[in-house]
Amino acid sequence: MIVITAPTGNIGRRLMPLLLDSAPARGEELRVIVRDPARLPDTVRERVEVVPGSHGDPAVVDRAFDGADAVFWLVPPDSSRTPDDAYRGFTRPAADALAAHGVGHVVGVSALGRGTPVAGRAGLVTASLAMDDLIAATGVAYRALANPSFFENLLEDTDAIRDEGCFTDTAAADRKAPFVAVADIAAVAAGLLLDRSWTGNGSVPVLGPCDLSPDDLARIMTERLGRPVRYERRPLEELHAALLGHGLDPAFAQGVVDMKRAKDDGLDAGVPRTPDTTTPTTFEHWVDQVLGPALRP
Repeated sequence: MIVITAPTGNIGRRLMPLLLDSAPARGEELRVIVRDPARLPDTVRERVEVVPGSHGDPAVVDRAFDGADAVFWLVPPDSSRTPDDAYRGFTRPAADALAAHGVGHVVGVSALGRGTPVAGRAGLVTASLAMDDLIAATGVAYRALANPSFFENLLEDTDAIRDEGCFTDTAAADRKAPFVAVADIAAVAAGLLLDRSWTGNGSVPVLGPCDLSPDDLARIMTERLGRPVRYERRPLEELHAALLGHGLDPAFAQGVVDMKRAKDDGLDAGVPRTPDTTTPTTFEHWVDQVLGPALRP
């Protein structure tokens, strides 16, 4: 039995078809935890066991993890809480349930940065790494998917790209760093969940196909979209004020700023790129298949 949390999110909805294609042939049953079962596609809902509710609820995870062999763990974003409470606090009931039910394997969505000089002051990433430690301490075999920034983050700038031909971030324009498509994260997660021959605890870096700078992203978008796109660097102070203006918890807002500062200080640069850490979806392909259609009226 594989339990999937957040099955309707960006990663989960790409993970579900991969598991549904392969799990039954391996004799694997699937169970999902979802707040609103109506959001599941009919093709998914009719083939899985559904546990309604939040996977931050002790009663829900206690029920869902009963008889489970493996769990896909993803903490949903909650900017109304402090970073530690949003990650480790949310995960604590699940950690208790993992231990109580003797779940063997967990694959979690986390971040790059462990072992780097800035890991302890990286805001949301620091909180995510603490979440990893909490899960690993339960005695399960655990693999943390160590991810850089997602291509999909650019979808937050869809209107600005369409209307003004620009996108913003806080990184230096020429700073190259790994980026990854969520579809590639889902594929790595599926492989680990279906082949559980691994033991112990560790990180699995998911680095995309190459490092890119914001200027590289702008150039590729210009080429693929057939319209000029430029990058504008945003001061961290401006980002912080905007986050507070949107009503984020002040500690969470600071956690976002600290994460952005740490990324510009090399948070994502500590893992060597190898065939094992490289995933296939190029930014060019992602622009053609995801961003381009999202920009259409």
